[in-house]
Amino acid sequence: MSGHSKWAQIKRQKAVTDAKRGSLFTKLAKNITVAVREGGGTDPSFNFKLRMAIEQARDAAMPNENIDRAVKRGSGEGKEAIEQVAYEGYGPGGSAFIVEAVTDNKNRTTANVRSIFDKHGGRLGEQGSVGWMFESKGQILIENSAFAKASADKQPGNLALELIDQGVEDVKETENGLEVYTLPLDLEKTKKFIEDKKIKILSSELIMRPAQNLEVAEQDKKKVQNLINALQDDDDVVNVHSNVNL
Repeated sequence: MSGHSKWAQIKRQKAVTDAKRGSLFTKLAKNITVAVREGGGTDPSFNFKLRMAIEQARDAAMPNENIDRAVKRGSGEGKEAIEQVAYEGYGPGGSAFIVEAVTDNKNRTTANVRSIFDKHGGRLGEQGSVGWMFESKGQILIENSAFAKASADKQPGNLALELIDQGVEDVKETENGLEVYTLPLDLEKTKKFIEDKKIKILSSELIMRPAQNLEVAEQDKKKVQNLINALQDDDDVVNVHSNVNL
């Protein structure tokens, strides 16, 4: 989903109730398992995807034993076949969606995602139907409070300008904070550059960024948000990307 929507998604995740925490941990564990299988082994030092997945899990206060179990599962312990799948679809107002899921039963997940689209005024599309509208990018979000602390600590320089000098693709200052976009391969080095300045990062991940944001009518914005929320509540869905400017 577009960056400004991502702020709301992270806040929603951080405020997750105890009743839903188990579901969140399940999703995060699946991410870790897939990262081990597809990203290059069980050592986070050499597997950037795994390192990001573990960081997300720790940010959500996931217990270390859950993380270790997910890593072992990815290395071959456990019989379940976990795979990563992506769906493309259309939402209210002509909006476009890419939905990433991790599942041990693709038929079940496909049926659930299709049903969610149908119930919220959308429809599941064919592979490639909307994918051309998005690009894989690295995204880093830094809250305004982190800027305030850096300023209080007399951190020199203008971070946005310094990041441009470092070769990032785009830097946006919003009411929530700073959105930094990089090439996928540059995400890790950009993250380290910011952390070396003792600036706290809210999130760092690979996303599907829309080439152009879509403006929809006010009556459709709530429908789109409801669709996003419903997709995120599915146990198998781990990421939702949309081109809507919410």
